[in-house]
Amino acid sequence: MANAASLQPLIDLMQERVDDATRILGTLVSAEQDAKSKLQLLMQYREEYVTRFRNASSNGLSLTSLRNYQSFIDRIDQAIAQQRATVTTSEQRTAEGQDAWLQQRNKLKAIDTLYQQRQAGEQLRENKREQKFQDEFAARRSKPE
Repeated sequence: MANAASLQPLIDLMQERVDDATRILGTLVSAEQDAKSKLQLLMQYREEYVTRFRNASSNGLSLTSLRNYQSFIDRIDQAIAQQRATVTTSEQRTAEGQDAWLQQRNKLKAIDTLYQQRQAGEQLRENKREQKFQDEFAARRSKPE
Protein backbone atom coordinates (compact mmCIF):
# COMPACT_ATOMS: atom_id res chain seq x y z
CA MET A 1 0.00 0.00 0.00
CA ALA A 2 1.36 3.41 -0.96
CA ASN A 3 2.01 5.92 1.76
CA ALA A 4 -0.02 9.09 2.19
CA ALA A 5 2.72 11.31 0.77
CA SER A 6 2.59 9.48 -2.55
CA LEU A 7 -0.99 10.72 -2.97
CA GLN A 8 -0.04 14.41 -2.69
CA PRO A 9 0.72 14.89 -6.42
CA LEU A 10 -2.68 13.38 -7.25
CA ILE A 11 -4.39 15.65 -4.74
CA ASP A 12 -2.61 18.66 -6.25
CA LEU A 13 -3.71 17.63 -9.75
CA MET A 14 -7.30 17.13 -8.64
CA GLN A 15 -7.27 20.51 -6.88
CA GLU A 16 -6.14 22.13 -10.14
CA ARG A 17 -9.02 20.43 -11.93
CA VAL A 18 -11.48 21.64 -9.33
CA ASP A 19 -10.07 25.16 -9.65
CA ASP A 20 -10.39 25.00 -13.44
CA ALA A 21 -13.97 23.73 -13.18
CA THR A 22 -14.73 26.53 -10.72
CA ARG A 23 -13.40 29.17 -13.11
CA ILE A 24 -15.36 27.69 -16.02
CA LEU A 25 -18.51 27.54 -13.92
CA GLY A 26 -18.05 31.18 -12.93
CA THR A 27 -17.77 32.15 -16.59
CA LEU A 28 -20.88 30.13 -17.45
CA VAL A 29 -22.89 31.66 -14.62
CA SER A 30 -21.82 35.13 -15.71
CA ALA A 31 -22.80 34.42 -19.32
CA GLU A 32 -26.18 33.12 -18.16
CA GLN A 33 -26.78 36.26 -16.10
CA ASP A 34 -25.80 38.44 -19.06
CA ALA A 35 -28.18 36.57 -21.35
CA LYS A 36 -31.02 36.92 -18.86
CA SER A 37 -30.25 40.60 -18.42
CA LYS A 38 -30.37 41.17 -22.19
CA LEU A 39 -33.68 39.32 -22.39
CA GLN A 40 -35.09 41.49 -19.62
CA LEU A 41 -33.93 44.64 -21.41
CA LEU A 42 -35.54 43.51 -24.67
CA MET A 43 -38.80 42.77 -22.90
CA GLN A 44 -38.76 46.18 -21.18
CA TYR A 45 -37.99 47.88 -24.47
CA ARG A 46 -40.88 46.06 -26.11
CA GLU A 47 -43.25 47.21 -23.37
CA GLU A 48 -42.05 50.80 -23.73
CA TYR A 49 -42.45 50.66 -27.50
CA VAL A 50 -45.96 49.15 -27.23
CA THR A 51 -46.88 51.95 -24.82
CA ARG A 52 -45.59 54.53 -27.32
CA PHE A 53 -47.58 52.78 -30.06
CA ARG A 54 -50.78 52.91 -27.98
CA ASN A 55 -50.26 56.57 -27.18
CA ALA A 56 -49.59 57.38 -30.81
CA SER A 57 -52.56 55.33 -32.04
CA SER A 58 -54.94 57.11 -29.65
CA ASN A 59 -54.08 60.34 -31.51
CA GLY A 60 -54.54 58.61 -34.85
CA LEU A 61 -51.89 56.98 -37.03
CA SER A 62 -51.34 56.81 -40.72
CA LEU A 63 -51.34 53.37 -42.30
CA THR A 64 -47.57 53.69 -42.90
CA SER A 65 -46.88 54.56 -39.25
CA LEU A 66 -49.10 51.68 -38.12
CA ARG A 67 -47.16 49.26 -40.33
CA ASN A 68 -43.83 50.65 -39.11
CA TYR A 69 -44.83 50.20 -35.46
CA GLN A 70 -46.11 46.69 -36.10
CA SER A 71 -43.03 45.74 -38.10
CA PHE A 72 -40.73 46.99 -35.38
CA ILE A 73 -42.69 45.16 -32.67
CA ASP A 74 -42.42 41.99 -34.75
CA ARG A 75 -38.63 42.44 -34.96
CA ILE A 76 -38.42 42.98 -31.22
CA ASP A 77 -40.50 39.81 -30.71
CA GLN A 78 -38.08 37.90 -32.94
CA ALA A 79 -35.13 39.24 -30.95
CA ILE A 80 -36.88 38.23 -27.72
CA ALA A 81 -37.45 34.70 -29.07
CA GLN A 82 -33.79 34.43 -30.08
CA GLN A 83 -32.65 35.72 -26.70
CA ARG A 84 -34.92 33.24 -24.91
CA ALA A 85 -33.23 30.46 -26.89
CA THR A 86 -29.85 31.89 -25.87
CA VAL A 87 -30.95 31.93 -22.22
CA THR A 88 -32.09 28.30 -22.45
CA THR A 89 -28.78 27.24 -24.00
CA SER A 90 -26.87 29.21 -21.38
CA GLU A 91 -28.86 27.59 -18.55
CA GLN A 92 -28.07 24.15 -19.99
CA ARG A 93 -24.37 24.98 -20.21
CA THR A 94 -24.37 26.26 -16.65
CA ALA A 95 -26.05 23.05 -15.44
CA GLU A 96 -23.41 21.00 -17.30
CA GLY A 97 -20.68 23.16 -15.75
CA GLN A 98 -22.15 22.56 -12.30
CA ASP A 99 -22.17 18.82 -12.94
CA ALA A 100 -18.55 18.91 -14.10
CA TRP A 101 -17.54 20.93 -11.04
CA LEU A 102 -19.35 18.52 -8.72
CA GLN A 103 -17.67 15.53 -10.34
CA GLN A 104 -14.22 17.06 -9.94
CA ARG A 105 -14.94 18.12 -6.37
CA ASN A 106 -16.21 14.63 -5.47
CA LYS A 107 -13.10 13.03 -6.96
CA LEU A 108 -10.92 15.38 -4.92
CA LYS A 109 -12.88 14.58 -1.77
CA ALA A 110 -12.50 10.84 -2.38
CA ILE A 111 -8.75 11.12 -2.87
CA ASP A 112 -8.44 13.43 0.12
CA THR A 113 -10.37 10.92 2.25
CA LEU A 114 -8.00 8.17 1.16
CA TYR A 115 -5.07 10.46 1.97
CA GLN A 116 -6.46 11.17 5.44
CA GLN A 117 -7.04 7.47 6.07
CA ARG A 118 -3.51 6.58 5.04
CA GLN A 119 -2.09 9.39 7.11
CA ALA A 120 -4.06 8.18 10.14
CA GLY A 121 -2.82 4.61 9.54
CA GLU A 122 0.77 5.82 9.28
CA GLN A 123 0.38 7.83 12.47
CA LEU A 124 -1.07 4.80 14.25
CA ARG A 125 1.84 2.63 13.11
CA GLU A 126 4.30 5.32 14.20
CA ASN A 127 2.62 5.57 17.59
CA LYS A 128 2.84 1.80 17.99
CA ARG A 129 6.55 1.84 17.06
CA GLU A 130 7.18 4.63 19.53
CA GLN A 131 5.26 2.80 22.24
CA LYS A 132 7.22 -0.40 21.54
CA PHE A 133 10.48 1.55 21.73
CA GLN A 134 9.41 3.14 25.03
CA ASP A 135 8.40 -0.26 26.41
CA GLU A 136 11.71 -1.83 25.39
CA PHE A 137 13.63 1.10 26.84
CA ALA A 138 11.70 0.87 30.11
CA ALA A 139 12.28 -2.90 30.22
CA ARG A 140 16.03 -2.44 29.74
CA ARG A 141 16.19 0.21 32.44
CA SER A 142 14.40 -1.99 34.91
CA LYS A 143 16.71 -5.01 34.31
CA PRO A 144 19.56 -5.24 36.76
CA GLU A 145 22.94 -5.68 35.18
